Amino acid sequence: MPPPADLVIRRATEGDLDAINAIYNREVREGVATWELDEWPAERRIEWFQEHDDKSPVFVATSGGRVIGFSYLSTYRGRRGYQYTRENTIMVDTPYQRMGIGRLLLGAAIDAGRALGLRTIVAWITSSNVGSVELHRSFGYTVIGEEIETGRKFGEWQSAVEMQLMLDRPDVP
Repeated sequence: MPPPADLVIRRATEGDLDAINAIYNREVREGVATWELDEWPAERRIEWFQEHDDKSPVFVATSGGRVIGFSYLSTYRGRRGYQYTRENTIMVDTPYQRMGIGRLLLGAAIDAGRALGLRTIVAWITSSNVGSVELHRSFGYTVIGEEIETGRKFGEWQSAVEMQLMLDRPDVP
């Protein structure tokens, strides 16, 4: 099924945070895209958003003015030596999955990474999320590592793969 005809991908605003949090918390309760076990309160989402500046942008997909998915780039490992690396995350509300919205959101994040002069973008994906692994692979990401049963959610051991997309080498000293 194609995405909604009125789909818009844009930078997120504070007005989008409740919808972003609703999608995220549904995944906390029902999915394995995050291994978080506790839902995020609104205050935590606000703090999170304030940490995502122009160098770590957040994007939303909207249809009919409603947020139906989001993606973002996060700093990687919190050390300055990783300043040319970001980690990407994508989540799409359940009724809108498998419509190509995740592809558009990932494309927006990658385009932002290129515009920022990043060298690489990594993704940490639950191994059972084959759709996300294949989506990332279709953009040129390669698997660079695997964590076997490092997490536990819904009474089951969870494994993850780390994938990496190499971008142009930035001209830096």
